[in-house]
Amino acid sequence: MNRDRARIHIIGIGDDGLNGVTQVSRNLIQEADLIVGSKHTLALITEVEGQKLLVGTDMDSTITTIQQTSSERIVVLASGDPLFYGVARYLCNSIGKDQFEVIPHVSSMQLAFARVKESWDEAFLTNLSNRSITENLEKIRIAEKVGLFTNEQYPPSIVARELLNRNIDYFSCYVCENLGSPDERVTHASLTDITNMDFSPLNVMILIRIPGTPDRPQDGREFRLFGNPDELFAQSKPKRELLTISEVRAVALAELNLTHNTVLWDIGAGSGSVAIEAAQLIPHGEVYAVEQDPVDFRLLESNVEKFGVTNVHTVHGQAPEVLEQLPRPTSVFLGGVGHEIVRLLEFVHQRAFLNTQFVINLNSVDHLSLAHQTLLRLGCEPLVRMLNIARGTHQLEQIRFDTSRVSFLITTQKLSPST
Repeated sequence: MNRDRARIHIIGIGDDGLNGVTQVSRNLIQEADLIVGSKHTLALITEVEGQKLLVGTDMDSTITTIQQTSSERIVVLASGDPLFYGVARYLCNSIGKDQFEVIPHVSSMQLAFARVKESWDEAFLTNLSNRSITENLEKIRIAEKVGLFTNEQYPPSIVARELLNRNIDYFSCYVCENLGSPDERVTHASLTDITNMDFSPLNVMILIRIPGTPDRPQDGREFRLFGNPDELFAQSKPKRELLTISEVRAVALAELNLTHNTVLWDIGAGSGSVAIEAAQLIPHGEVYAVEQDPVDFRLLESNVEKFGVTNVHTVHGQAPEVLEQLPRPTSVFLGGVGHEIVRLLEFVHQRAFLNTQFVINLNSVDHLSLAHQTLLRLGCEPLVRMLNIARGTHQLEQIRFDTSRVSFLITTQKLSPST
């Protein structure tokens, strides 16, 4: 579509009003028959004549008005970039992409990161008007950088208090107010200090992780027997994506054939999520959680203490060497073992009892192939599942699905004696 011939133009605008937009945008605004916008955006163009329509909370009514008006030149004003947590997506779905053109302005989120001189290409960005702070906690907890559009319900002081109440105290905080306007202000403070401060309603909150600090799990809540939220487990920053996520963990635990007298080996235990939940399911069984990485091992011990499981025995060392000293298993879980999978399977199969249950969690097709071939050679009958979990998030009247890393889960038993 020719941009000049579009009937509806969605134009981004900043707090500097017409002075900050391009000449093309300025001409379209000044020549419009109908200008649609919020109280804030319409206040930025008081010098422009023409009919103006104030947008309230009822977007459907606004869309109906736009569709029924006889105006030939319609401008919808939006703050910053209309496609970044703006109205353009909603209008796109309601009216159709062929009915309008979008001319973006610099978003306030982009301005905020520029003001604090931080890159934002890997930051977690969200709008608290669409998702509450509680719904965002898991991603904030593991993020390096966070950008938040706050609102009246969740101003910076409340956000800071909610984070501190959940043991998320390892971020430095910036609050950027009235970006692009003469009374622009940037405040840099600790989360504790932010809890006692008031800010303009128009602000962006930036969180920057203090270098070298690990994630901290949330305290003060009752634990499930299994399927606990991932953020409840302390995780090392470089390896946080290696945690067996709750949905995959639930399937793995179901396949481990756990009974009251199970002896479980969790090899490559990492933060211990599988070992801990297995121990909760079999309080009279024994779980041996083996981890060689010293950082992960400390987190493993911390999580075991946090969950209060007394039947998890943590073992620091490299498998298969440290497995020699352990009681023979009746169930085995292997995760995060990488290229060692062949050697480990051969050793564990030799040590295990007949009919011992194996569950193997892999994230690489190459490692899957190696494990599958090894199990066939050992006389097993492996069942392979591919689990691709997508969690829905609510944004602008829609559900968007964020997919996790694909997991390949192999389930099998030792069917024949070792030779």
